[in-house]
Amino acid sequence: MAVWLNRMARRVPPWLIYLAGLAHVVWLFWLGQTGGLGPEPINALERELGETGLMLIATGLAITPLLRWTRVNLVRFRRAIGLTAFLYISVHLAVWLLLDVYLLADIWADIVKRPYITVGMAGFAALLPLAATSNDLSLRGMGAGPWKRLHRLTYVAAVLGAVHYVMLAKSWQAEPLAWLAAMLLLLALRLRWRRNSGAVARRVAG
Repeated sequence: MAVWLNRMARRVPPWLIYLAGLAHVVWLFWLGQTGGLGPEPINALERELGETGLMLIATGLAITPLLRWTRVNLVRFRRAIGLTAFLYISVHLAVWLLLDVYLLADIWADIVKRPYITVGMAGFAALLPLAATSNDLSLRGMGAGPWKRLHRLTYVAAVLGAVHYVMLAKSWQAEPLAWLAAMLLLLALRLRWRRNSGAVARRVAG
């Protein structure tokens, strides 16, 4: 099964992820304009964009565990998934800034006074250097080691994004908690594998 899935994945160009992501964003705005997002389209648009961005971050984090435990290799799509997640989170932020609040004084007051917005902005800040360096030129310029260490900020952004979602719900709702649990599980799997790999490497070196 893994061999067949890998063969099929090699036939799919990564740029299709960018195209699908952009098309979905346009579709959401069209729904908002035509009443398809309900009586509160701005809030619904913010929610849909944020949830999709969070889902894509989780998908990117799942690629390495999927490869290690099932041999299904989707690594070639990881950059496209990550940048598309950044697109959704950026548009999510832009909708809040331009359509929801739109007054500079109110924006700063919300960031300072509302903890869930503070956490969300911190998560977005963690994504900025990742998006800026998600290219071959940055990888060559920084070197593989520093580049990989920088991109561990993905873990920080993932957890902060999920915590932002939980806090935004203002109650213990199942879906936000499930996203937080999923993010923590994915990080635990990656950290466990890294510790095991380090132990094996030390035994071999010894």
